[in-house]
Amino acid sequence: MTKAMPLPNWQAEIDQCKAKDLYRKRRSPSNASLVSFATNDYLGLADDPRLANAASEAAQQWGIGATASPLIAGYSEPLRRLEERLAQWEGTESALVFASGFAANLGTIAAIAGPEDTLFSDALNHASLIDGCRISRATTYVYRHVDLNHLEDLLQRHGASARRRIIVTDSVFSMDGDLAPLAELCELAERFAAVLLIDEAHATGVFGERGTGLTELAENAWNRLPAECRIKVGTLSKALGCQGGFVAGSRALIEYLVNLARPYVYSTALAPPIAAAATVAIDIAEREQTRRAHLLELVHRFQRNARTPIVPIVLGDTARTLAAAQALEQAGFLVPGIRPPTVPVGTSRLRISLSARHTVAQVERLIETLRSLELN
Repeated sequence: MTKAMPLPNWQAEIDQCKAKDLYRKRRSPSNASLVSFATNDYLGLADDPRLANAASEAAQQWGIGATASPLIAGYSEPLRRLEERLAQWEGTESALVFASGFAANLGTIAAIAGPEDTLFSDALNHASLIDGCRISRATTYVYRHVDLNHLEDLLQRHGASARRRIIVTDSVFSMDGDLAPLAELCELAERFAAVLLIDEAHATGVFGERGTGLTELAENAWNRLPAECRIKVGTLSKALGCQGGFVAGSRALIEYLVNLARPYVYSTALAPPIAAAATVAIDIAEREQTRRAHLLELVHRFQRNARTPIVPIVLGDTARTLAAAQALEQAGFLVPGIRPPTVPVGTSRLRISLSARHTVAQVERLIETLRSLELN
């Protein structure tokens, strides 16, 4: 007789999360009394009426939903225009839009890498990059965060017989707010004939004269790599204020992903209203450079040595971090406390996210409040 297995006790596991200060709740953004430093709306476009108008017009003409996979019947005219606009903006032959940035990373890595390949992944990469490496079944080596010497050593010792070697990294790391050394990564990729996949989620719209991210700031090094070895992932859901992710690259790469990236092949296409709004957001991001200038002014005002709109204050202890977030809320600010497993154990932190919609006065008031809490 088969022995009866114990039933899952979900409540007990929830209670364990609560006991460790790791319990999470969904939060509505509707509390107008708080100044939010919690979103990734870096250019302040999420509620821009121009995006809303574009979405409304597209909804009237094309409907709310895409209704099917792009390979079946979901490749709408607004989506086609968006992909053409993305390729033009990024200066690539082609672009492909996924339902989310997570799906873009997951689908791209799993499509381009397999058991015969070797991946090299930064230790603090986003979960979508990590999961993409895992499901690809490629041999994966994790190099110490932005440690080029460690990466070079791994490249020298591993993967020489692999079908391809692929370096995978964020350009802006979402919890630390620091930058990948892109020019040096390009040099290593060139020297070891490796593909370089860079996720520009938190750099898209924020950096460069055109707003195309860190690859624009390191354009010479990036463009020295063969087109087949440059894969750029971006997002529509942060600085562009919409939803979805994209891959920009060679025409052959995009055609390959259309056929083999499972989250693309087996998902309903991006909704026409979102595609139309994102196209307008790109126009604004490229044209209205004062938004980027104001954002970067706030970044430097908040912390002189900060380089991105993401500024962490690492407190270490989880309970202390939650108490600090609560104190800030009582003072009128929404600043999230970030805990494991999002960040490593012992590095719980406040994650301050600046936006072009913030005023100098709001940022100065946050600075004074933080000083009064004596968090250092």
